[in-house]
Amino acid sequence: MKDFLKPSATLAPVPAVLVSCGDMEHANITTIAWTGILNSEPPLVYVSIRPSRYSYKIIKRTKEFVINIPDENLVWATDFCGTKSGKDTDKFKEAHLTKEACRLVRVPSIKECPVSLECKVKKIKKLGSHHMFIAEIVSVNAQSELIENLKLNLTNTNLITYIGNEYYVANKKIADRGICLK
Repeated sequence: MKDFLKPSATLAPVPAVLVSCGDMEHANITTIAWTGILNSEPPLVYVSIRPSRYSYKIIKRTKEFVINIPDENLVWATDFCGTKSGKDTDKFKEAHLTKEACRLVRVPSIKECPVSLECKVKKIKKLGSHHMFIAEIVSVNAQSELIENLKLNLTNTNLITYIGNEYYVANKKIADRGICLK
């Protein structure tokens, strides 16, 4: 029998992503672990952010953001962007990250991240401590070496995940989808 714990946000591991917001002149980055896929057609994702955060106000005003997916080479920058406030810090400069213009949103993506998802907010849902920005992915940008047969292959990227207060990488393949059908 399992032991009882009080209810809490304990789903893990979760992706650790760098969400950029603002524009090329005035941009910010926040680290988010509360993100995920909501729908396939249209492709919808979410990020949940506390209203007290600097990025919250920017995203609420502009209705755009970019989910930048970092790999293990960016763990320091990922942690930095999640522990410093954009009110006081130019996170692009201090984390040694490069702004890159996007195709369909005014928000800069992070050049060093292997994958960036350009997003336009469709709805904001107030949940309690966090508000969920539900957004449509309007463009997917990936480093060319990750694209095979017009599909994204993230097998060797060592993307960052988050469990509790620790960062991990999670790309060890253990099976193909549909193994139960064989």
